[in-house]
Amino acid sequence: MTSSLPRAVRMALDVGSVRIGVARSDPDGIMAVPVLTIAQSDTAVSEALEVATEFKAAVIYVGKPVNLKGDSTASTDMAIEFAHSLEASIQENALDIEIRLIDERLSTVSAHNAMQSAGKSQRQSRQVIDQAAAVVILEHALASEKSAGSFVGTPVTSAS
Repeated sequence: MTSSLPRAVRMALDVGSVRIGVARSDPDGIMAVPVLTIAQSDTAVSEALEVATEFKAAVIYVGKPVNLKGDSTASTDMAIEFAHSLEASIQENALDIEIRLIDERLSTVSAHNAMQSAGKSQRQSRQVIDQAAAVVILEHALASEKSAGSFVGTPVTSAS
C-alpha cells in the first residue's frame, strides 16, 4: 500500500482537567517523544498551538477518552471541547494544522504501567504521566497511519 502521508511532525495531546500532556513525532512519523506538560488554563489552547507551530506540526491528535464500552464521559466532552477550541484558534490564525480526535482508551493506564515497570512511584511520575499518555496516544496514531496510509481519527472542523 502506498502511503499518501506527507513528511511532517505529528503531535498528540492528552487533555486532562488539570494538565495536558504533549508528545510529538519526528517528521517521518517513526518515533513519538514526550515534549512537555501544559497546565489546564485559559491559555492552554494558545500554548498548545505555540508548541505545534514551533515543531511545524501538520496534525494534532487529541486523545478522545471513552469508557471501555466506548461511551462518552465528562472527560470525552472536555477533550472534544478542547479540540474544537484548537480548531477555532487555528482558523483564526490561518494556520495549516489538522486537528483529529483519536480513541485513547487506556492510554493513561498504559502510561502508569510503564512508569511502574520503570520503578517510578506515582509521586515521581506525576509530572510526566500526562506526557507519557500523550506518547501512547501518538504511538497508536502512528501505527494506525501505517495501516491506513493516511492520517487517522476523526477530523475536527469548524462545522463539526
